[in-house]
Amino acid sequence: MTSAVVAFLSLVVACEKSDSASAQGGSPVAGTGVPHLVDLGADKCIPCQMMKPILDDLEKDFAGRMDVTFIDVWKNRDEARRFGIQMIPTQIFYDEKGVELYRRSGFIGREDILATWQRLGYEFGQ
Repeated sequence: MTSAVVAFLSLVVACEKSDSASAQGGSPVAGTGVPHLVDLGADKCIPCQMMKPILDDLEKDFAGRMDVTFIDVWKNRDEARRFGIQMIPTQIFYDEKGVELYRRSGFIGREDILATWQRLGYEFGQ
C-alpha cells in the first residue's frame, strides 16, 4: 500500500461523527449569505479529479448566488475531522446561514448537484 492510502485509512478510522463541529452543535461553515457547497476530497482521488471541472463551472456560473469550496482532506487532515469525513469525495450542502442541509458521498454530476439544490428549495437552473 502507498503511504497516501495508509494515511487515508488511518484518517477514516480516526474520524468519528462525534468529532465533527455539526455533531457538537456548531457549523464548520460560516453563513455567507448564499447557499454553500463544500466538496471534501483529495487532489489524487480519481472521482475528486473528475468533479473538479464541475465544481469550477458551478463556482463560475453561479458566482454571487452559490459558494463552492473544495478542501483536500489529505493535505488538511484537521478539516476532515472538523467536517466528520469518513469517505471521499463528500459533498455538504449548506444554506445561506451555514446550516447543513444535506450530505452525500461519492461522485456527483452537475445535473444531480443542481437537482439536489432544487430538492432543498434552491433554484439555480441548469
